[in-house]
Amino acid sequence: MMPFTAYPQITGTVFDNLSMTSQILDGERKFAIYLPPDYESSQRSYPVLYLLHGGGDDQTGWVQFGEVLHITDKAINEGIATPMIIVMPDANTGRRGYFNGPKGDWRYEDFFFDEFMPHVEKAFRIKGEKRYRAVAGLSMGGGGSFIYALHRPDLFSSACPLSASTGPLTQEATEAYIKRRGGEIELTKAEVQAYFKQYSALEQVKNMPEEQKDQVRWFIDCGDDDFLFEGNSLIHIEMRKREIPHEYRVRQGGHSWSYWRESLPEVLRFVSEAFHQH
Repeated sequence: MMPFTAYPQITGTVFDNLSMTSQILDGERKFAIYLPPDYESSQRSYPVLYLLHGGGDDQTGWVQFGEVLHITDKAINEGIATPMIIVMPDANTGRRGYFNGPKGDWRYEDFFFDEFMPHVEKAFRIKGEKRYRAVAGLSMGGGGSFIYALHRPDLFSSACPLSASTGPLTQEATEAYIKRRGGEIELTKAEVQAYFKQYSALEQVKNMPEEQKDQVRWFIDCGDDDFLFEGNSLIHIEMRKREIPHEYRVRQGGHSWSYWRESLPEVLRFVSEAFHQH
């Protein structure tokens, strides 16, 4: 593949303490954003990558530990990636995670689609079309990128889960999973079953409609020593069985920032192929 146009050695900009007011979550929500090197000097709109952090981090995780500014600048300057905006929301305030709660009292996923995306895509010069929108993330954010692209394949051209927490693998494991995420809550069997069907990435892949199979370009990456290998491996196997096109990478490494910093240039290259017309 021919590289994208290389740009002069100029740097992008990161803001890591922006915020917006959410009616759905009843409060201020922080986010970080990367703007590409030519953002201030141009008038054009850019494709967008929503980049989700892992558990225990916040919107600054990819900035501080993931070196998103340096790595993205380098990829753009070397022609590996096309200039893009990268948006990093905080999913660690109030309650941790990217999903709606099983009781409907916490609706982060609704906030993300109904408030957050419209807010940032209006506030910044973002191309608001499926072809120019991608989602990626690590660990808990890998699970978020799986579920967001599985739930809304009409919104994303590419999805790149890294070392993803894929959700409960069985219905029996779902109740313990929910309690770990949201504390001591009493659930009916029907609520447990509904949550499992909605937020197990493997279950979503197993039940993917035929017409959805080629709607999203998938890049799945998980280290050979990662404790989350099982869910990612099972999703890869299920996608192979169901002939769902995807890229699956297993590299040497575990659940660490050194692994994800090496993944990021590949993610930027992969999503750029759709942005730039692969």
